[in-house]
Amino acid sequence: MGIALTLHLLAATIWVGGMFFAFVCLRPAAAGLDPAHRLKLWSDTLTAFFRWVWACIVLLLATGLWMTFSVLGGLKAAGMHVHLMLGAGVLMMLLTAHVTFAPLRRLRAAVAGSHWADAGKALGQIRVFIAVNLLLGLGVVAIASGGRYFFSAASLS
Repeated sequence: MGIALTLHLLAATIWVGGMFFAFVCLRPAAAGLDPAHRLKLWSDTLTAFFRWVWACIVLLLATGLWMTFSVLGGLKAAGMHVHLMLGAGVLMMLLTAHVTFAPLRRLRAAVAGSHWADAGKALGQIRVFIAVNLLLGLGVVAIASGGRYFFSAASLS
């Protein structure tokens, strides 16, 4: 359980922390760059980041499902916080899949062809999805850290 939980938490930290960094730190820092440099920076950064995100997704699914079924006794026995984490996590994964296979692909192609307006449009779409996923991810962290206390039978009475 210790190894699975540690890997699970590290994967979540990398994913959510990376989104926080991109949205809160890199975005304003890159805003002053000319479009060609800014969009190339984002394309390269997001390409590398999403490789890590997919590795984190594999780890999160493997460790989360293992802990749920091997330690907690399955979904039926798991608390509400586990169901909320799983639901939000799956939604985050679906949004990530969309970003990877649609706007990120368009961003990379537009940057490769020096089509800066198209690249800017794709990056704008990615920003929206990262903002949504960041909010979901922060919610999952809150549920993971305090969910068993927020959703326990004693706190509901």
